[in-house]
Amino acid sequence: MKRIFLLLALILTAQVIFCSSASIIPITGDIEPFQLAFIRRALEESDDSVLIFDINTFGGRVDTALKIATLIGSIQDSETVAFISAGPGSLGVSWSAGALISLSCSSIYMTEGTSIGAAAPVYQTQEGMVMAEEKVVSAIRGQMAALAEKNGYSIAAALGMVDKDLIIREIYIDGKVSLALESEIETLKKRAEEAGSEFESGMVVSAEGKLLTLRAGEMEKYGISSGTVRRIEDLYPLLDIPPHKVTQIEPTTGDRMVAWLTGSVITSILIMIGLLGLYVEVSTPGFAVPGTIAIICFAIVFAGGALMGTFNSFELLLFIAGVVLLIAEIFLIPGFGVAGISGIFLMMSALILSRQEFFVPEFEWEMDILLKNMLLVFGTAGASIIIMAVLLVIFPHLAPFKRLILISPPNQTAGQIADRNNEHLNGQISRQVVESGTVGVTVTLLRPSGKASLGNEVLSVETDGEYIGKGIKIVVTGKSGNIIRVKKV
Repeated sequence: MKRIFLLLALILTAQVIFCSSASIIPITGDIEPFQLAFIRRALEESDDSVLIFDINTFGGRVDTALKIATLIGSIQDSETVAFISAGPGSLGVSWSAGALISLSCSSIYMTEGTSIGAAAPVYQTQEGMVMAEEKVVSAIRGQMAALAEKNGYSIAAALGMVDKDLIIREIYIDGKVSLALESEIETLKKRAEEAGSEFESGMVVSAEGKLLTLRAGEMEKYGISSGTVRRIEDLYPLLDIPPHKVTQIEPTTGDRMVAWLTGSVITSILIMIGLLGLYVEVSTPGFAVPGTIAIICFAIVFAGGALMGTFNSFELLLFIAGVVLLIAEIFLIPGFGVAGISGIFLMMSALILSRQEFFVPEFEWEMDILLKNMLLVFGTAGASIIIMAVLLVIFPHLAPFKRLILISPPNQTAGQIADRNNEHLNGQISRQVVESGTVGVTVTLLRPSGKASLGNEVLSVETDGEYIGKGIKIVVTGKSGNIIRVKKV
């Protein structure tokens, strides 16, 4: 008797230790690159035998959905379950990109009142949402069919969710209902007759010109979903998972920060501050706070791209090359020409490429992403120029920036001119009256720009390409806009 109790105790202990465990990973809202980073992190942390993906989405970026589907499809050590739930905090749908991700799982469960389908790729135009070209539809259609075939789902249903030109019809083989393409009915009927099975063609489920969308009951009826439940807790017994062995994986503060930092609004602000800081830095000699701020802003932008998997060393080298060309144009090459324009182009290109994985768009949805990224980057650059123009107007009234701009002397009377000459003789020259002939001493190296002491002021000056050492006597030769031109005495 003792042996029997001992054996039962061992069995119960083994069930507790070796029973299945599960992780619930939410995929909600628009499918964006930051969600791929979150899912990848969640999969790395989880070692459970069952992975439940709680999917509630109207769709999103096709490239991200394809990567998520590929990532889930590559899982071998765990059972993957797509769960489309309905509740106060959910959408109750798995459409478009969500359908693609759902089919990548080994099984699908749905709650009552939910639906799945409408996976055709579309893109935004001025006229509204437009269906993608046949090249794109064919690619997504092939991927949907491949996922359905791999996981034992209806290929006809997968194709009907993508291609509106297909007709999907019910068929009955020995009384068992499923879905088939209208074009395959005769072939399937012939095969059934050869096998001695009864074949019957049923009603049209999705007519030509319509995308297939199936409700939870229909998914179960046609044998695509594994069951319909009222809530996620009802799913645990079906998967043989004790409730205490279920872990809910939620986005961490870091995940939310990545989503926030990689959003269009914050990215625009970071790029704008970075460009303004870079402009101020290259406009003044030395390295100071504006340059540090610019580096931090661009580092955050590129770090966000790296976390999303859209940034690599090429974009970094491209951006650095652009900055070098821009600095060379400002400090080494007179005027503003090829080097400066090329530098700006390389910098803008690096920022655009850091938000996408492709270099040259192949599909319309890739062109759509490229245009959005170009609008964000170039639009932000344009806004930065406007803001800089406004700041240049108010700079004279802001002490930290007075050295960036020169103010032409106002019209003065003869008495004021005499007073100004007396100031010149006494070495008390204000920045408002620095003119040709003013003599001073360099405070820093002029390469060709730097700082010089003119009277009792230390101002930014620039030569016409001449290099002048520190502590050398110089004379003002004139002004060019906001720049004091000098040469060695």
